Amino acid sequence: MKSTLQALLHPQSIAVIGASADFNKINGRTLKALVDKHYAGGIYPVNPKYQTLLDLPCLPEISALPDGVDLAVVAVPARHVPNTLRELGLKHCKVAVVFSSGFSEVGGEGIELDKALRQAITESGVRVLGPNCLGLVNVFENMMATFSQFSLGETPEGPAAFVTQSGALGTATAGTARKRGLNFGYFVNTGNEIDLQFVDIMQAIIAEDNIQVGAGYIEGLKNGPGLLNLAEDALTRNKPLILTKVGRTGAGARAIASHTGSLAGEDAVFDGVVYQHGIVRARSDEQLLDFVDIFTQCGLPNGNGIGLLTRSGGAGALMADRAEEIGLNVATLAPSTVASLRAVVPAFGSTNNPVDITAQGLVNPAIMRDSLQILLSDPSVDIAIAWLSFTDKYAEVTVQSFVEAKAASKKPFIVCWMGMPDIAATLMRQAGIAYFRSAEAAVDAVAAMVRYAEVRRHWLADQEARQSLTYPKITMPTSTGVVPSVDAGLLLMESAINISPVLIAQSVDEALQAANYFGYPVALKIESPDIAHKTEVEGVILNVANADALREAFPLLLERVKQHKPFASITGVLVQAMNAGDVELVIGVKRDATFGPVIMVGLGGIYIEVFKDVVFRAAPVTEQEAHRMLQALKCNVILKGVRGKPPVDVNAVAKMISQVSRFAVSANPRLVELDLNPVLVNANGATAVDWLMVTD
Repeated sequence: MKSTLQALLHPQSIAVIGASADFNKINGRTLKALVDKHYAGGIYPVNPKYQTLLDLPCLPEISALPDGVDLAVVAVPARHVPNTLRELGLKHCKVAVVFSSGFSEVGGEGIELDKALRQAITESGVRVLGPNCLGLVNVFENMMATFSQFSLGETPEGPAAFVTQSGALGTATAGTARKRGLNFGYFVNTGNEIDLQFVDIMQAIIAEDNIQVGAGYIEGLKNGPGLLNLAEDALTRNKPLILTKVGRTGAGARAIASHTGSLAGEDAVFDGVVYQHGIVRARSDEQLLDFVDIFTQCGLPNGNGIGLLTRSGGAGALMADRAEEIGLNVATLAPSTVASLRAVVPAFGSTNNPVDITAQGLVNPAIMRDSLQILLSDPSVDIAIAWLSFTDKYAEVTVQSFVEAKAASKKPFIVCWMGMPDIAATLMRQAGIAYFRSAEAAVDAVAAMVRYAEVRRHWLADQEARQSLTYPKITMPTSTGVVPSVDAGLLLMESAINISPVLIAQSVDEALQAANYFGYPVALKIESPDIAHKTEVEGVILNVANADALREAFPLLLERVKQHKPFASITGVLVQAMNAGDVELVIGVKRDATFGPVIMVGLGGIYIEVFKDVVFRAAPVTEQEAHRMLQALKCNVILKGVRGKPPVDVNAVAKMISQVSRFAVSANPRLVELDLNPVLVNANGATAVDWLMVTD
C-alpha cells in the first residue's frame, strides 16, 4: 500500500490511456493539463488514432509503454477497463486512476462489469482509484491526473488537502475555496472506491510535510477502524481532520432488542465516535471551508474562554448568544483588564465582554488594535473575535492594526468583517489572519478550534491510561439471541461490573426461598426470551415487602404478562433485592457495522427513548473519557445534585462505563447488544438492576 500511494500521489511517470486531441473531452483534459502545468515526469499518451499529441509521441497500445510506469489514467469505455488493467499489469504499472463510469453505480450490466474489474485488479496487481472518479491533483508537483475543472486556471499551492467521495460537489467545493483565496495542495476524488478508499488516501496525505489540515467529504464509510487509526495519526501530528458526512440511515432491517440498539442510528454513533477521536465535523460544504480556513491560519487556543470585541453592541450580543448556545465560555474579564480597556475605549462604549469600542473604532483603527491586545492579555480569554463592518476608506490601515495585534500577542484571534473590501481580504490572507463575513460562522469556527484543541489535550493526556487498560477473559454462551438474565448477570459479575444479583424461580416456593436469601423487600420480574422490555407488559412488581405479599404478587405477575403477551414463552420469575438510587442511567453496547463495539451512556429508565439524552463512543474508553461522556449529557446537572439531593458518585459511574466498554471488546463480535437499564446511581455508587444481553 505504501508504494502504491507513493506512485499515486508522487508519480514519476504517467500514461494517459485513451488520450484525445479534443482537449475539451474527458480523455483530452488530463494530457492538456499535464503539459500546460509543466509536469516534470514522463508523459505517455496512448491511442492508436494519433502519432503525436501536444508534441509528445502517442503510443499505439499499452504494450508499447516503457516498463514500470507509476500511474495510468484510464479514460476508455467501461467495458474495456478490465482488459486495460490486465494489459497495464503486464507492463508492471503500479496504480491506475479510472475515470470511466458505468459500473456498480448504474446497476444492471454495471454490476457484472464491477465484478470483472475486481477480478482484473486481483489478476493484474494494478491498484485502482475509482472507477467513476475525477482523479487527483498534486499541486506541489504540477501533477494533474484529473479531468476536473480544478486543474484549469491557476493552481497555487496550499496547506490543506481535500479528499472527496463526490466528484461534482467536490469540484464545486474546491472551486469555491479557490475563490475565497483558500488553496488545496491536494485534490482527490475517490469515486466508487472499488479498491483504494478515502481512508487510504487521506492517511497518506496527512503524513505529507506540506499539509497542515485534511478536509474530506464522505457519503459512506467502508473502513471505520481505518478512519479511527487515521484520526489518531492526525492527532499525533497535530493536523486537524475536518469532515462533512451525509447519508443518514435508519437502524436497518434487523429487529432491535435493546434501547441502545434503537438509539444507535448511524449518525448518532458517527457523531460520538469521530468527536472522541478529534475529527471535526462540518455540517455543510461551506462550513467545511470555514473550518479549513481557521485551522490553516490560526493557532490553537488553550481553553474555551472567548473574548468578543465589536464596533456594535448588537453584534456583540449576537455573538455572545451563539457562543453560549454551542458551549463556549464568554469570559468574565479581570478588573485589571477592564481598567486597561477604560483607558482606550470611548466612555460611551462597553469595557465588559463583549467589548464595544463603538463607531470611534472606524475613524481610529488604533482603538481596535489596542483593545484587542488588552482583551487577549486577560488570563480568562483563550481566543478572541474582532467584529467590524465595511470600512472601505480605512481598509488597509485597519488590516495593519490586526497585523500589529497579531505580532503583539501569542493568543489566537480571528476577524469577522461584514462587507469586507476585496483589498482587505487579500491583505488579511497574505498576513495569515483568518477572517469571516458573518458572526455566526466566526463563532462556529472558533468552537471547532476549541473542541479540537480540547480533545487533543485529553487524547494526549490519556495515552498511558489507554495503554494500561485490561480486558476480562470471558466465555460467551454458544446460543444466539437474548441471553437468560441469570447467565448474563454472571458474565457481567465475572467482569467486575456491579449488578444487583438475581435468582430465578419456577414456583412461589422457589421465589420465597430466593427472597429469604436476599432479604425483603424484593422485586419480581418476568423472565422470557420473547419479552425484551419487562415494563411494557407490566412484568415487574417492586417493593414486595414480605412472604404474604410475595404469595399474592407471584401469580398476579404471571397473569398480567399473559394478558399482554399470551403466547410468550415464560421461563420463570426473577427475584432480586430492592436497590435505591437518586438517578437512573443507562449504559449500553452495540456492535456497530462501521466501528465495531460502541459504548453508550445516558439518562435511563422507561423514558430513555423519549428524551434520547445519550452519548456514544467507540469501545474501549478510559475512565477519564467516561467522565467526559457524562459531562456531555444534558442531564449532567442532575448528577451534581438537585432539589436537596447530594451529588452522585460519578467516579463509580465512570468506572462502570469503562468496565462495560472493555467487556464489549472482549465479547466482540459475539455481543450484538447490551443494555444495563436502569443503572441506579447515588452518592454511594452505581448498581445495574436490569440488563439485556443479545448475542449473535
